[in-house]
Amino acid sequence: MPLPPASAICTRPIPGTGEKLPVIGLGTWQTFDVGGTTAERSPLNEVLQTMTGAGAKVIDSSPMYGRSEAVVGDLTTVLNLRKQVFLATKVWTQGAAQGIAQMSESLRLLQTDSVDLMQIHNLVDWRTHLKTLREWKEQKKIRYIGITHYTVSAYSELERVLREERVDFVQLNYSVLTREAETRLLPLAAEKGVAVLINRALEGGTLFERVRDRKVPAEAAEWGCTSWGQVFLKYVIAHPAVTCVLTGTAKPHHMRDNLGAAFGRLPDESGRRKILAWIS
Repeated sequence: MPLPPASAICTRPIPGTGEKLPVIGLGTWQTFDVGGTTAERSPLNEVLQTMTGAGAKVIDSSPMYGRSEAVVGDLTTVLNLRKQVFLATKVWTQGAAQGIAQMSESLRLLQTDSVDLMQIHNLVDWRTHLKTLREWKEQKKIRYIGITHYTVSAYSELERVLREERVDFVQLNYSVLTREAETRLLPLAAEKGVAVLINRALEGGTLFERVRDRKVPAEAAEWGCTSWGQVFLKYVIAHPAVTCVLTGTAKPHHMRDNLGAAFGRLPDESGRRKILAWIS
């Protein structure tokens, strides 16, 4: 089944500027860490074309992700996609000089003079890097500043940074099974006017083990869901504080399925409770 036209994709505004981002994006951990052969890169070309063709645009990477930045840079250049995508990457090192060197290398690998979002990966040396990121933002090397983590154990530190510092984005883990962010972090991000990127919305794929051999309930059709993946993603997207969910894949048909969650109605609170009941 073809996806709806790109003009119909669901978007959320970045609170600080009002710029709209489609609610499904692409993560590149492991999936874009490949060599240069046609066999390795052809599926990724198709993933990017499928994503941008549907109207999605956020691509998230990191120096931690092996060759992913270089592959993103190569493919977006070859496909002439730079103006269509929202590039996000990270700084992941100790010290100001090392941070500057690493970020400069990221721009080189991504084949761009600036990125849309630079994030402090897993809060590593965040006080040092935050000063540099503010300078780079003034110099227009980056447009937005963010912080990230992927574990519940880091929520208290994420909360402290959000309360004490001004950032544009926070990236954190949140899924239908890992819902701790609903208690304090997501409401705090909304209160502070911080955009939210979500990682691990599908729990690295392990969510599907909960519904193995079970059909998607007929009621999910009211939200346009035809797969369990879309049900899980719609639960996350439906939280009003969420700006964009990053889904990682190297398979075009998985990208297409994930994108299906960016169209149609979203579940209300009653619908979200139904989803919780279906997997409990």
